[in-house]
Amino acid sequence: MKVILPVVLWCLVLTASPVRAAPAPIHFADLNWESGSLITELLRIVVEKGYDLPTDTLPGTTITLETALAKNDIQVIAEEWAGRSPVWVKAEAAGQVKGLGNLVEGATEGWWVPEYVIKGDAARGLKPLAPDLHSVSDLPRYKAVFRDPENPDKGRFLNSPIGWTSEVVNGQKLKAYGLTDSYSNLRSGSGAALDAEITSSIKRGQPVLFYYWSPTPLLGRYKLVQLQEPAFDAEAWKTLTQADNPTPKPTRSPPSILCVGVSAAFAHDYPQLVAFFQQVKLPIDDLNKALATMSERHLPPRQAATTFFKDYPQLWRSWVPADVADKVAAGL
Repeated sequence: MKVILPVVLWCLVLTASPVRAAPAPIHFADLNWESGSLITELLRIVVEKGYDLPTDTLPGTTITLETALAKNDIQVIAEEWAGRSPVWVKAEAAGQVKGLGNLVEGATEGWWVPEYVIKGDAARGLKPLAPDLHSVSDLPRYKAVFRDPENPDKGRFLNSPIGWTSEVVNGQKLKAYGLTDSYSNLRSGSGAALDAEITSSIKRGQPVLFYYWSPTPLLGRYKLVQLQEPAFDAEAWKTLTQADNPTPKPTRSPPSILCVGVSAAFAHDYPQLVAFFQQVKLPIDDLNKALATMSERHLPPRQAATTFFKDYPQLWRSWVPADVADKVAAGL
């Protein structure tokens, strides 16, 4: 009895002792464009190495991810183009999401063509095919230049991937600019597919009309011309974000504000990470350079992020307290 009793009591003590559960991972949106995927990994590395918190990523389209953020099904969208999507605008007004910081100054988006389409390229033996192309209003008379091989009576416009907010906006812009009779709306399956189509056309010296944005390696790699659009009008912009609006109004996109999108619950639970996200700033030239390196070397985003930390220590150390920065550096 003297042998059994201590064992039984010890078992009772073990049973009664609380077991500390591992913290749940912070769910980041798995963004499927280059800058989004790189910035996601930059933030995740700091959260994991500097703050000792687990993370993971969940895939989805822009709209489904913003919806999930509003419900706290995910907690962070590392590159949120704030104000673009009705889902975001509604959730922000309801206090369900917050936009933190100003990630990149000089970000832009619009419709582009290679410079040689307008000016030619003597070194490559390319003559100008659309010398008077300056604005979206000039596009109808150049539909043959951008001919769609699957619909030869129309030109072809390369839109964003299906499910992106900009895909809806660009589709509505085609209507608002009166281009649906002269241009087909080709939507890519992914950001990588869009890049491949554009790059292939440029390398072959072929004319191509496409939607694109910055920060990206593409805009730093090739000479491109952004087409002029009507001045920004907030009321007209609302009609472009509504996929079912039958009479969208013409306007350029609003000034780009890139921030870290977080759920309200996350902001309440992780004030130290909120403070970190608010300090993140990425000079556009440095970011485009890092993106170009990632693209040219075919680096996974995680590896490209690690390279960024090694190349720009003075930049990222300013985002966090010194002790956190030291832990990140030690963990790389």
